[in-house]
Amino acid sequence: DLLLPEESAALATARRSGREPVPDETVADMLSAQVARTPDAVALVFGGRALTYAELDAQVNRFARLLLARGAGPERVVALALPRSIEMVAALFAVLRTGAAYLPLDLDHPADRLRLMAEDTGPLCLVSTTAVAPTLRGQDGPVAPEVLLDDPAVLAELAALSGDAVSDAERPAFAHGVPDRLEFPAYVIYTSGSTGRPKGVVTPYRGLTNMQLNHQKEIFDPAIASAGGRRLRIAHTVSFAFDMSWEELLWLVEGHEVHVCDEELRRDAEALVAYCDEHRVDVVNVTPTYAQLLIEEGLLDQDETAGRHRPALVLLGGEAVSDTVWTQLRRTEGTYGYNLYGPTEYTINTLGGSTAESATPTVGRPIRNTRAHILDTMLRPVPPGCPGELYIAGTGLARGYHDRPALNAERFVADPFGEPGERMYRTGDLVRLRPDGLLDFLGRTDDQVKIRGYRIELGEISTALADHPEVAHAAVVVHESAGTKRLAGYFVPEDAAPGAEDDDLGHRLRDHLKSRLPDYMVPAALVPVAALPLTVNGKLDV
Repeated sequence: DLLLPEESAALATARRSGREPVPDETVADMLSAQVARTPDAVALVFGGRALTYAELDAQVNRFARLLLARGAGPERVVALALPRSIEMVAALFAVLRTGAAYLPLDLDHPADRLRLMAEDTGPLCLVSTTAVAPTLRGQDGPVAPEVLLDDPAVLAELAALSGDAVSDAERPAFAHGVPDRLEFPAYVIYTSGSTGRPKGVVTPYRGLTNMQLNHQKEIFDPAIASAGGRRLRIAHTVSFAFDMSWEELLWLVEGHEVHVCDEELRRDAEALVAYCDEHRVDVVNVTPTYAQLLIEEGLLDQDETAGRHRPALVLLGGEAVSDTVWTQLRRTEGTYGYNLYGPTEYTINTLGGSTAESATPTVGRPIRNTRAHILDTMLRPVPPGCPGELYIAGTGLARGYHDRPALNAERFVADPFGEPGERMYRTGDLVRLRPDGLLDFLGRTDDQVKIRGYRIELGEISTALADHPEVAHAAVVVHESAGTKRLAGYFVPEDAAPGAEDDDLGHRLRDHLKSRLPDYMVPAALVPVAALPLTVNGKLDV
């Protein structure tokens, strides 16, 4: 045992957040309850449109019946390929009303990558539009039966369906009282894979319900209190293909007004700050890197006479928080920041910490019903203050990776500190326990990185680059300057010395990568080299 008795006691206190019951209610059920409380309050805003809770609920119920008629239910997947819109939110909750799982497809990603995700998951149907669906069809046709929401026949079918609450009789396999119904998958979200193949993380309903209950106490109530007790306005800026997007949707379930920002608005820091001023947005949820850009554009400025409105809360997630952002939020009167840490393999968040409780960036403490173990390579707890790998367990743990048994066995392991049969996830993140009980993030144990909040396996990019017929060998590294991370790809040309390759090779390689990878995974620089450096043991030295 590496620990003194008092150290064991400190770790036991830090790594647990209790075992509280989780009610047999999904977040879609909770949304229905909120509709009954505030039917006429504005629920969603998108551009010039606004929907009340009653109007949103009716749309969700019609969508749900449309999907039930096509066989939606537990252990089935519905792919969503929709632009950012009110319809995307309604379709997402409609899937959850049926008991199925949704697969969000980010329309910014290459079509080949999206088809791979859909083919890997085997969805019951693809919900899309007449403009988007053709871009996802392969040589053999659609990846799944299509439900096109702007198709006249589908619109007529929806109009004929009831907007009243979906009854348990309409979804008997997912009715209240069905044993372990919250263990069914709620969504499948794909992350980068080190072998070059993205992996789908299957997440059950129970984790979302637990997250809602956690946020009521830890985030919603304090933010509402700081704003004088009123309903808040939230800017939804995160891709629906990123589980961090639930941070904004949980506010919707709680009864607040969510503004869905379109693609152009959410990517333009200056325009987004202006929008937040004009609409008096109270909560924004962004990566720390984007938070810095928003702050530079005046997010934290306040001048009511000039129409400047300062948000009450800035939620941060997706990557490590810089000292600069943390300090700026901590020093701004009337505003605070809250850092939310969590891999996709644990429902949305695992840890959370506020700028109000720490002078320096922290990932905080375990959320409700979550256990955080800081272990050495032999799975022994390390003493407080010492670096160790973070292992996480609890109600929010994902079922695992879809159809990846070997990877599941490697990353989801038996929890020696839990009840028999319980598992924990090996995050690969290095953390340490502080004297005040908060956790600090220190880095990674592998070559996984985060850029703009997206989790990236460098091996996936290297594999894609090396797959080009004009490349013999390739490696991808991260360079950091002034707090900004950028990818650089190094390659050995197949048939020529570095100084002799044609000028268009770099363009061809970039086009090749763009056809297979999302923009955030395409290196900013592609550099030809004569050979990749190796260590004395023959391993890549980068």
